[in-house]
Amino acid sequence: MSELKPPYIIINFKVYKEVEGIGSLCMASACAEVAEESGMTIIPCPPMVELARVCDAFHIPVMAQHVDAKSPGSVTGWVTPESVLAAGAAGTLLNHSEHSLSPPDIGRSVASCKKIDLLTCVCADSAETAGAVATSGPSMVAVEPPELIGGDISVTNAKPEIVSLAVEAVRKVDANIPVLCGAGVKTGQDVKRALELGAKGVLLASGVVKAKDPKASLRDLVRLI
Repeated sequence: MSELKPPYIIINFKVYKEVEGIGSLCMASACAEVAEESGMTIIPCPPMVELARVCDAFHIPVMAQHVDAKSPGSVTGWVTPESVLAAGAAGTLLNHSEHSLSPPDIGRSVASCKKIDLLTCVCADSAETAGAVATSGPSMVAVEPPELIGGDISVTNAKPEIVSLAVEAVRKVDANIPVLCGAGVKTGQDVKRALELGAKGVLLASGVVKAKDPKASLRDLVRLI
């Protein structure tokens, strides 16, 4: 994590219509522009089919949305950590609520990424889960209550205790693992509150990707930092 400076703003593009094809480049361009003008660490996570193109086009850290604990070879349809690294990505999300993994698979995936210095941001649905996934030694843990994902109320307002408890749970395992939070995060005030609760950044999607003006939304996210 030494090459990345907190706070971390991770933008998960998911696979929305807005980021199909050239849309991913446009969205990543907005991330790159706001990162440069603000000095903030903004990390886009484009759809897998656009990963290499986005990595080639911009000089900011990019993350994949998922990898599998598979070795290169006869693994049709799976995504190896090595292929993500070769595409130019700095890291990957793991265990998002829309692509959840079993605890053993989380451990294997994190271990596979560690071997090649690929950063991992492992998602957790609760403070308890955040502490559990921290035992695998990821680069970051992001706590996101599934019921608030894509909603209009930020976790920092609806369930702030989840953020602070997740920070505490992860610190008990390893104080060097930064905790992010997500679900309903959309504004600079949400980011400010996340940092006050002990988080080192945020993970969000629709608040930027589906905004009428993604660049303006990104600028608002970092304005109070």
